[in-house]
Amino acid sequence: MAYHKPQPGEDMRKIAIANQKGGSGKTTTSVNLAAALGEHRRVLVIDLDPQHSATAWFGLREPGKGLYGVFVENAGLSEVIQPTEVPGVDLAPSSPWLVGVERILSGEVGAEQILARHLAKLSPGAWDYVLMDCPPTLGILTINALAAAAEILVPVEAHVMALTGLAQLLHTVNVVKERINPDLRVSGILACRVDARTRHAREVVEQLREHNGNVVYQTVIRENIRLAECPSFAQPITKYDPRSSGAADYRSLAQEIIAQEKSS
Repeated sequence: MAYHKPQPGEDMRKIAIANQKGGSGKTTTSVNLAAALGEHRRVLVIDLDPQHSATAWFGLREPGKGLYGVFVENAGLSEVIQPTEVPGVDLAPSSPWLVGVERILSGEVGAEQILARHLAKLSPGAWDYVLMDCPPTLGILTINALAAAAEILVPVEAHVMALTGLAQLLHTVNVVKERINPDLRVSGILACRVDARTRHAREVVEQLREHNGNVVYQTVIRENIRLAECPSFAQPITKYDPRSSGAADYRSLAQEIIAQEKSS
């Protein structure tokens, strides 16, 4: 499985969690993977989605302008980062203000590199992982994540229609590699909302593995009612129900991602 090994002086694994199709499990994966990794590593979540679902999920009800200040008002990224109640996890919050960023930055030279420039200014070694929760649209915020990341993790719903969205995203990744960020790699495709009782879900997972090989994680995220409930309680699944299958799946994914470091 492709993994970007940090270069000398580069301490953080920067992973964009993206899919251009809505409902694929991006925010669910960003929050719960962060919590599972936070049991072993230091994690920074960057919520780039103007819907600010990850920010609310972590319990930040009044984040202020959040990342809007970074993109528009030239605030430092470190100025907006806040601790969460989840061990090992900090958050650069989103807010409704981000809705206006696309219009404000349209046509601005170098706008797609704003996040990369700010990440480069963070204290080396402050975090082991930076997870970027991307919007479901290919706008300036998603392009910023793909320009700043070394890796992309793609959550894919276990439904045949989701395979088309995956093909579109992989095309986008190739375009970004050619034009902006030659180091960008897909380090993993994650099958989400897998109902193993249905033949359809099993067949979709099989197709993912057949067409994408070992880039598809061995871990799959099973359909789980506790996983669906936990955002309402502003807790990741590892806190809301640590013995649930959802918690087990995201802990398994975290271990698989950590193991990529050892095999590099």
